[in-house]
Amino acid sequence: MSSVDLFTLATGGVNASSKLLQTTSKNIANVNTDGYVRERTELLDSASYGVKIGSTERLLNIFAQNQLRRDITSVAELESFSEHTAFMDNLLASEANSVSSGLSELFSSIQTAADDPTNLASREQVLSKSESLYQRMRTLSDYMLEKEEELNLEFNTLANRANSLISNIGELNESIITAFGNDRKNEPTSLLNERDRAINELSEIIAINVSDINDQSGGIKINLLSGESLVLENGEFNLVQFSSSAGAAFKEIELNTQFNSNVKQDTSISVSEADLGGALGGLFKYRNEVLGPTMRDVGQLSVAFADAMNTQNKLGMDLDGQIGGNIFDIPSFRGLAYEDTNGDYVVTAQITEGKGAELTDADYKIEVTAVAAGVPSEIEITFLNPDGTPKKDGSGYDIIFSNFAVTSGFNELPGGIEIDFAGSDPYTVGNEFLIQPTKDVASNISLATNRPEDLAFANPVRAGADSTNLGSANVIDVTVSNTEVGASAFDGAGGLLNSAPAQINFTAADTYDVVDGFGNPLATVTGTTDLTNLISQAGISPDPGFDLSLDGVPKAGDSFSISYNTDGFNDNSNALNLAAIQNENKVQVSSEATNTPRTFQDAYASMVGRIGEDASMAKVSLTSAEAMKVQSQNWFESVSGVSLDEEAANLIKYQQSYAAAARILSTAQELFNTILQSAR
Repeated sequence: MSSVDLFTLATGGVNASSKLLQTTSKNIANVNTDGYVRERTELLDSASYGVKIGSTERLLNIFAQNQLRRDITSVAELESFSEHTAFMDNLLASEANSVSSGLSELFSSIQTAADDPTNLASREQVLSKSESLYQRMRTLSDYMLEKEEELNLEFNTLANRANSLISNIGELNESIITAFGNDRKNEPTSLLNERDRAINELSEIIAINVSDINDQSGGIKINLLSGESLVLENGEFNLVQFSSSAGAAFKEIELNTQFNSNVKQDTSISVSEADLGGALGGLFKYRNEVLGPTMRDVGQLSVAFADAMNTQNKLGMDLDGQIGGNIFDIPSFRGLAYEDTNGDYVVTAQITEGKGAELTDADYKIEVTAVAAGVPSEIEITFLNPDGTPKKDGSGYDIIFSNFAVTSGFNELPGGIEIDFAGSDPYTVGNEFLIQPTKDVASNISLATNRPEDLAFANPVRAGADSTNLGSANVIDVTVSNTEVGASAFDGAGGLLNSAPAQINFTAADTYDVVDGFGNPLATVTGTTDLTNLISQAGISPDPGFDLSLDGVPKAGDSFSISYNTDGFNDNSNALNLAAIQNENKVQVSSEATNTPRTFQDAYASMVGRIGEDASMAKVSLTSAEAMKVQSQNWFESVSGVSLDEEAANLIKYQQSYAAAARILSTAQELFNTILQSAR
């Protein structure tokens, strides 16, 4: 059995207590240092020295640390999403920007104008309210386009900060591994704390998994939740960057490898946005679930309304006695080439007139699948969500139209748009283009006329019973479905073609002849029991574009004449039809064609309600996440945080042990001196 002299015991005790005092003093000094982890020095029994100073290490609960990082990520994501969604909610909730109020005011002005269709002041009010409505839509659309630009700046700012942290963590990783290799006894606590602070800040930006390297070197690995590596074991790292596949304003996230050797070639790795997390994930979620859909909802609403008004106005007669024209100008839009499609291609799309009610909020991916003489002959059409993923039908399948035949000129596509392929370069199979019919169209719709006379409030066709009729039948409705010159009976010069139906003559109560302007019979109908749409029942071809219905009981010899409504300016039939659009279902709910469309007011209310619900749910979720973060922070601090009460008690304890050890040292010195004196 070995024994230890008093001098050695005392020296070891003084050194051990000094080290304990040093560790405690460091803890006290860093009580307010962000990210500091409390340290502890271990003492070991020693047969040779009495006491041996062990390693100084951080007191850390890895489970509490990981939970805290997860909660940091969750709070950052919800803060980012909630803040931006609240801005959108406040914008839509503002009465000054309310499209619903604008619609109500416009239809109210149409009703007022219908009371006196020749009153120019009332007509001016209709145009004024139309401009006011679209000013509101432009305000919303312009605001969202600006937010998209700001969002891209935020993407870049966060990506630059994340890349700086990733690089810093990689460098700290190497330094820590080197420090552990040089001194296995003491942890490089300052380096470890600095790395942890960087990791926590990175977890605010993006969701990560942190794991130790299983070789006791002190190194770590950091991966995204989807598995892609950010920091590797050997110090190599991947940087976050963005790309744009088609739309320059549409950012997609990817990783760019940064290998330290020339053996491997750097490459780019696509990253899923679904599990991105953190502030960056919150921004992507806001863009994909709030901003993108809302931009397209406003665009869809603006186009559907403008097209409905244009279509109905062109079925009426204006104050100049002519067939009405467009009230609103709906612009065309260019297709955007995807990254791998290079060449002088001009792809133009436009809304198909009269089919604005078929328009959905979908983007279109157009892929050329067959070419004839350098021009597409077949294409594949994929409906896309705002985030670029395919839309699904009611059965969960991607909405794709394959082998869709196209020719030169504009070709009508599903969903109320038509497309034309031009350009100087020949097209090739595999060319891909992105069409975004509704994204920013609300910013560009304008009034097509500023003349109140151009509002077509009158019906261009009138019909009436001859004064000699003996039956009780009267004209109750004259409908107009088409006024296009060449495709209807309208001549474009304020009249009807002589070949068009001009008279209906009854030869019996259930039999009538349709006669044209030359007096020639066009058709005979027998055995009729329904007096609605008499021209359609006669099967007149080509369709004249108008029809009439009777009420009552006709008798043989009764006649009803049909003519252009010349000088019929007091007629308000088409003004009432324009006002009735307010209650018609003109806005598609989704890309599923079987769904019942909604009215303009319902569509807008649904959009506002959805954003309000998103903002409310985000706020509730954020409050819950913040509470969870406080709990995990307290859990972490209970182990790793500095307690002044505990450290003060330790300070007194270690001071006493230091004094006692020093007293042993002085006693040993006195004994040694006594021995020397007694030996003299």
